[in-house]
Amino acid sequence: MRRFNVLTDDLEHESTRDGYRWRGMRRVGERLGAARIGAGVFELEDGKLTFPYHYHHGIEEWLLVIAGTPTVRTPAGERTLQAGDLICFPSGAEGAHTVRGPGRVMIVSANQVPSISAYPDSGKVGSRPAGDEDRLNFRRVDAVDYWEGE
Repeated sequence: MRRFNVLTDDLEHESTRDGYRWRGMRRVGERLGAARIGAGVFELEDGKLTFPYHYHHGIEEWLLVIAGTPTVRTPAGERTLQAGDLICFPSGAEGAHTVRGPGRVMIVSANQVPSISAYPDSGKVGSRPAGDEDRLNFRRVDAVDYWEGE
């Protein structure tokens, strides 16, 4: 049986992007041998974000606060959370979210490829046709009619 301890195991990855500084383990599901459910554990510095404000089409995500007092931003506004809090971000615009530290959190979702994400603040749409390595992003203002070029 494979295991990962969300409290104590090393977080092997790091984001150093300004405003998005975290240490994390992005593929906890793979590490456990899971095929359908994925998770990431992220340790956030005070004031730093996990990822840009976004939502997914066809995928819900859950957020579990492991430690600290992170703030979550949703369409309803901002809310400070505490260790043990568990919330769900539903599929679609009503599930838009970002998480700001300080804290250690786990984000759980279905492993669905391809997946489509939308970024309301920057007006982008993103696609992962084959996973994180194949991420494609487009500006919504560049959208064309369905019949364009046909």
